[in-house]
Amino acid sequence: LQVISVKDNDSLAARLAVEMKTDLLIVLSDVEGLFDSPPGSDDAKLIDIFYPGDQQSVTFGTKSRVGMGGMEAKVKAALWALQGGTSVVIANGTHPKISGHVITDIVEGKKVGTFFSEVKPAGPTVEQQGEMARAGGRTLAALQPEKRAEIIYRLAELLTDQREEILLANKKDLEEAENKGRLALPLLKRLSLSTSKLNSLAIGLRQIAASSQDSVGRVIRRTRIAKDLDLEQVTVPIGVLLVIFESRPDCLPQVFWKERFIMSDIPLDRKDPKPGTNTKITIHHPSVTEVFSLVNTREEVEDLCRLDKLIDLIIPRGSSQLVRNIQKAAKGIPVMGHSEGICHVYVDTDASVEKVTRIIRDSKCEYPAACNALETLLIHRDLLRTPLFDQIIDMLRVEQVKIHAGPKFASYLTFSPSEVKSLRTEYGDLECCIEVVDSVQEAVEHIHKYGSSHTDVIITENEKMAEFFLQHVDSACVFWNASTRFSDGYRFGLGAEVGISTSRIHARGPVGIEGLLTTKWLLRGDNHVVSDFSEHGSMKYLHESLPLPQRNTN
Repeated sequence: LQVISVKDNDSLAARLAVEMKTDLLIVLSDVEGLFDSPPGSDDAKLIDIFYPGDQQSVTFGTKSRVGMGGMEAKVKAALWALQGGTSVVIANGTHPKISGHVITDIVEGKKVGTFFSEVKPAGPTVEQQGEMARAGGRTLAALQPEKRAEIIYRLAELLTDQREEILLANKKDLEEAENKGRLALPLLKRLSLSTSKLNSLAIGLRQIAASSQDSVGRVIRRTRIAKDLDLEQVTVPIGVLLVIFESRPDCLPQVFWKERFIMSDIPLDRKDPKPGTNTKITIHHPSVTEVFSLVNTREEVEDLCRLDKLIDLIIPRGSSQLVRNIQKAAKGIPVMGHSEGICHVYVDTDASVEKVTRIIRDSKCEYPAACNALETLLIHRDLLRTPLFDQIIDMLRVEQVKIHAGPKFASYLTFSPSEVKSLRTEYGDLECCIEVVDSVQEAVEHIHKYGSSHTDVIITENEKMAEFFLQHVDSACVFWNASTRFSDGYRFGLGAEVGISTSRIHARGPVGIEGLLTTKWLLRGDNHVVSDFSEHGSMKYLHESLPLPQRNTN
């Protein structure tokens, strides 16, 4: 290795680092790192990883405002140190929000500044995937409706044609997860696929294919602004979606139907491989690899969550912990989802004996790992020690549901089940909390205090009481005499579901194709200028509503 000439602090630091055989050299600058063109110039992009030989792709600017050398000198010093066996990071050392933590962030492996590496990874970087997704999404959005539907029908056919291959891969995933013994039972259930589940997915895709011909590009408002000046509001895709799922291989076909996606399946345990890997790869068929991208590591997900200029919406599918982590990691990108699924069923004094046990059993036992499963059962006080109450308890015992007593319920019992640690608990298993309330009003107040605004149910034959509940419970889904499990995009007729949102902006509740659309305005004029509409201008605003084009209902 030819000795570097010491001309500035950068070359001095590089020489010292190599001679001392250090593992890492951190070079601090007054900018975030190395950009492909001078920082502040149009289209300048931060280079996360720089490889020897990439110098020709970089346009260097003037020298640094602090110190003797500019970025070009730093790059030369970094490449020389890299040749000598020392890894190098160039990062910002002057920003007040970073200066106190930049060194520890780099040592901990966080993505800060520009990392110099001799080894290029196989495949595109997450940034390149984001750029590909943006370009691909715009191409897909411009497709004719018939072509878009054809693609989705083809995906439904692939699920059916490759059913055996997919189920075999899923069986392998389940066996691997069970052998490791680190995956909780609710997550194992989420990981499991069946013939009926694949058939439901295929049916959902066909529903979407049929409706997609009249979704994107639909005119929802027409206004005549003035003579020969017409305005239209039309539906368009939101943009690039980052869908992050956890042991949910069925999410792949559920969300791929309208845009370009970057999808990630991340592990719960950093030491474990991704659960569902075999199933996911099988579903990710080569014929559709140009339509969406897949990433697999937590580090890649964290990097994607920072790409606010390339990704328009993040949809996490998985546990409440996953959703909270993604909401925390997202930098300037909206996250659509729900952190918890604490669903309630309230049994009123006028409840039907025949309906109560059926609805409670289905809500809790049909699929306890689902986010729309019953977690807290609210019972009117007057029903305690009645035959109806005994039937409820007997049914839960037969179904092997572990019961936790709320504070008020426990106070009525001499020998009670274990008292609940928190009334705000999502069990995700054959467990539930039972609590007593004195009225429908108290049930509503309990739901607002301890619920998660997901799905809540009243069982009663009193229509007035039911309407009070429906109007006053402020959740995304509120039902009367129906199981919580109906809170699902497929069961709502939305086709495949991309998630359930408890937020109050944009989509709420089960989200299908309509929830992933926004709008744009199209104005068609003929030499119109605003000055013509001034007080002494020649034109007047009309603002007339025009009839909408007839929708395709076939």
